[in-house]
Amino acid sequence: MTLSPKRLTELLATFLEEDLATGDLSTSGLAPQLVHGDFLAKRAGLLVGQCVPAAIYALLSPQATYTPTVPDGTLVQAGTVVGHATGPATTLLAGERVALNLMQRMSGIATATHLAVTTLNDPSIGILDTRKTTPGLRLFDKYAVQCGGGLNHRMGLYDAVMLKDNHWRLITDLPAMVRRLRQLIGPTKLIEVEVATLDQLQLAITSRVDMIMFDNQSPKTVREWRQLVPPTIQVEASGGITPAKLPSYAGTGVDFISLGYLTNSVQALDISFNLTD
Repeated sequence: MTLSPKRLTELLATFLEEDLATGDLSTSGLAPQLVHGDFLAKRAGLLVGQCVPAAIYALLSPQATYTPTVPDGTLVQAGTVVGHATGPATTLLAGERVALNLMQRMSGIATATHLAVTTLNDPSIGILDTRKTTPGLRLFDKYAVQCGGGLNHRMGLYDAVMLKDNHWRLITDLPAMVRRLRQLIGPTKLIEVEVATLDQLQLAITSRVDMIMFDNQSPKTVREWRQLVPPTIQVEASGGITPAKLPSYAGTGVDFISLGYLTNSVQALDISFNLTD
């Protein structure tokens, strides 16, 4: 996926409105002056979000510019200057916090994703994100996962079917439900079913879904269940898989592992903005 310039601008305008509202009182007494500043990574990690400062400045002043020194997805060391800004002091300071908040979060997500991919160390298994994102930030979060070497699961409820535990409580005939969904959504939308028991797994296989999620299963069970699933059905493991447990899922034969912690337990990468004159 890419960050659509139109959607990016719309979201950033909302974020700036939240922070600025009627204006920045702290800079209201400053004389007009053109200044320069650097964005600095204070901790090692995967840098993401280089489109954000320039897009913010474009909304605030035509005189402000941002020049990145490294592209998204670059592994930077602590002390690396990742970009230079030039513009009116009031503009650079007004956009500072929104830019840093997003860049720090995106970089933290990308760094965690990169670590998950390298820790798993199994190229046959893709690392997936989830819908466990902060409202308003899903576009940024999922872009960051991709930059970290992960893959995007569905963007929302509208682009794929996933029948989970609460759906199981409402469904009396899974094969009939799947047939009905096929008629409603057409052949291009994926249908996935979450299973927690062997009976559910066998029913999902019989229903000929596109993907089956093994929910909260041990590596041993995942290996055993995978052998039961036809190769035409993709398999995802999810639930309770922490960074420490990831290596034990290597070689289990699943196609994907989804990790909610990538976007719902974010450790932001420390980045600062400092005026240089």
